[in-house]
Amino acid sequence: MTTAIKSQKQLARLDQALSTGTLADVTGIVSDLSPGDVAHLISSSPPRYRHVLWRLLEPEQEAAVLNELPEDLRTAFLADMGPKALADIVGQLDDDDVADILQELPEHITDQVLSIMNVQDRARIETVLGYSDDVAGGLMSTDTITVRANLTLDVVLRYLRRHQEIPLNTDTVIVVNREERYVGLLPIRTLLVADPGVSVREMMVTNRDPIPALMDASEVARLFERNDWISAPVVDDHGCLIGRITIDDIVDVIREEADHSLTSLGHLVEEDTFSPALHTAPRRAIWLGINLCTAFIAAAVINAFQGTIEKVIALAVLMPIVASMGGIAGTQTLTVLIRGMAMGQINARNQGWLVGREAAVGAMNGTLWAVVVAIAAALWFDDALLGAVIASAMVINLITAGVSGALLPLLLQRWGIDPALAGGVILTTVTDVVGFLSFLGLATLAYG
Repeated sequence: MTTAIKSQKQLARLDQALSTGTLADVTGIVSDLSPGDVAHLISSSPPRYRHVLWRLLEPEQEAAVLNELPEDLRTAFLADMGPKALADIVGQLDDDDVADILQELPEHITDQVLSIMNVQDRARIETVLGYSDDVAGGLMSTDTITVRANLTLDVVLRYLRRHQEIPLNTDTVIVVNREERYVGLLPIRTLLVADPGVSVREMMVTNRDPIPALMDASEVARLFERNDWISAPVVDDHGCLIGRITIDDIVDVIREEADHSLTSLGHLVEEDTFSPALHTAPRRAIWLGINLCTAFIAAAVINAFQGTIEKVIALAVLMPIVASMGGIAGTQTLTVLIRGMAMGQINARNQGWLVGREAAVGAMNGTLWAVVVAIAAALWFDDALLGAVIASAMVINLITAGVSGALLPLLLQRWGIDPALAGGVILTTVTDVVGFLSFLGLATLAYG
């Protein structure tokens, strides 16, 4: 039986045990699950089950499970612990994971936890804490294996055998000089098969640059993705090795960015799926209020042409078509641009081309569907002039939608505003206002 199938069966049994209240069965099942599975179970359970599951964990399970929990849920469990219990837990984790946990705690609690640690562990953790969690320094672990370039491979092998174990995801040994400056990498696969008598200098890789500690986490993730790295060394401003980043840290970055993009497109602050209604409603209400304000702007535009609408009732029937088509076209463009930004594909060199491309796409699609709508409107209301008016408005709005959908994320990013979170609301306002204004404005000119 595969591990995945076994895990699924255990989770199914656990769900049944929780629903029937047989805690003895729950304890037995939880003890057999991996930390990741336990964390998944806790995070996907209603609040009343979460604390039950947490209390059933063995002390040696707590650290590993805590490290796998979502940030907001982890913070909730940490808030109930004392400094000594926290110090015991973080002592079992990697530096970068400890730093993530301590950054979520009040400063005075963090100081208490650090004071309980020994001097060596505290110094390592403080190195990582010196960087924010959205740069390479905040992702790294200081647990590295380093050697000098003048050693032979045989000496390196004997040195490695002196370790009880090597750090997880170690695919290279990092080569440094006497000042601890990064020199190169010695791949483990090379170390294992090469002549033991040759030197590290002869076999090491020198064409891989280290990652600066202040590099943005998103850019680090893109480097790992493009180059299929498992680990990478991190250096400070002087080129001295201070740690390494491993693929498991990058998976967390990618997952967090995906979660953020998904929730932002719905204008949601990232939240727990099972958070109480009283906690969830206020967060969503903010964006509903913003959307209501933009709706009033569109309504004001319509009201300005009330006389024209009363004269030509068909305008009220056809207005939503122009606004809706513009909204969809703009959202398509906005999504493409935000995806390109997330992948690091957009820069000053290609921005102008993208805006021009989207304007051309808007013009082509606007012309195509303008002809269709013009014929439909003319036949429906027996009014060729009305068909020409709505066709012209549609071309105008789809071109505007394409240009706005391309420009908005670029401008918002330049102003330090999240395009995924704010772009949709602004774009909808633009396409609604331009759609109503062009349609009703042209109708006013046409019908006097």
